[in-house]
Order: sequence, then C-alpha cells, then structure tokens
Amino acid sequence: MIYLIATPIGNLEDVTLRALRVLREVDFILAEDTRKTGVLLKHYSIDQPMYSFHDHNEQSKIPRIIKELKSGKNAALVSSAGAPTISDPGYKLVRECKKQNLHVTSLPGPSSVINALTLSAVAHDKFAFLGYFPRKAGDRRRLLEKTKEWGCAIVFFESPHRIFSCLSEVNKILGNREITIAREMTKKFEEVLETTIEEAIEHFKDKKPKGELTIVIKG
Repeated sequence: MIYLIATPIGNLEDVTLRALRVLREVDFILAEDTRKTGVLLKHYSIDQPMYSFHDHNEQSKIPRIIKELKSGKNAALVSSAGAPTISDPGYKLVRECKKQNLHVTSLPGPSSVINALTLSAVAHDKFAFLGYFPRKAGDRRRLLEKTKEWGCAIVFFESPHRIFSCLSEVNKILGNREITIAREMTKKFEEVLETTIEEAIEHFKDKKPKGELTIVIKG
C-alpha cells in the first residue's frame, strides 16, 4: 500500500496524529525534498528510511517502487509542504499503482490552497486552482484570457521575483479586481494582503517579498 500524506506548510505542529503514526509504521518514505522532510521527521523522532522522489527522478524510480510495493511493503509519499501530487510530483506513481491494482490511500491535512482561501475576503464558494503561474508571457496571456468569464475565484502560486510582472499582466487582461495575496502562511511572519490588483502592483513595485505567494483573485 502507498499512503499519500499531507505535511505542514509551515508550522510543524500542523500535522495529524494519523500522519505521524503512518510515517512511523511504513517501510520507507518517498520525499520530494529529503532535507525539508528530514526536519519534520527529526522533530517527531521518526527514523524510517527516506528516499528522494521528485520531478527529475520520478519516472526512473517508479518501477523499483512498484516492485517493493508488490512484495508487500508499505510506503508513504510526501511533498515538501502540503498535499502530494498537487503541483508536486506523485500523480504518475499513483496512476501506475492503480494500473497494477495496488492500494492507494490519502491522509488529508494542510494545503496552502485551502488555507489561502479560508483567509481570503474574496468570495470563494467556487474556485479554480491553476497551480504555478506559467513562466512564459504567451502562456500566461492565453491562460488569463480563458479565465476572463469564469464566475469563480482563481487561485495560483507565484514566486517572489515574478510577482510584480505577474500582477501587471493580470491587471491588463482581467482588470482591477479584488485580490488576496498570502505568504509565509502558518509561520511567525505570516502576511495576508487584502487589496486590489492595482494597489498590489504599487505595493510590490519596490518591495521584494520572501517565500512563495498564494494568490486568490475575485471571479
């Protein structure tokens, strides 16, 4: 069996009792970033074998993992933060496990998407998650054009060094909508900015934030 386990997005206390129990019981742990996951495991005195599993080695490691699972071993898959397979590696492994009739189960827990939505003043009874915003300008424009008429909140991730150019482009295509920008969620210096796109552009003109940002835009 393979367990998909959500891990804290910041505060190490945001982990379920079930997640800790399963991490102690599995035969091995697959981690997107062994250093980051190692901090969590050390904090809770968990010393199960841990192996790297990320975008660059996912395809090559799947056959070996499948072989181990078929032999009766249990594994846990975790991302650096939040739920695995959501804008993170893992879905190819899940797909192959299901093809091989291997049991897959998910342990719910922290999610930066859900956390940002619950903090947002933007109406979010319906929302669309776009993952990481495209790097190429043409791809960004095409994606934004598609969302123009969507009657739901739009959620996506952006890096700190691209936030200014990203917001400028969003403003050109979608107009000056209400927006929530969250960073460092659940951490000591958590920041949630409730504003408009134009005001956010002005805010980030000379300010370079730290850490990945989760953005919620009014539909």
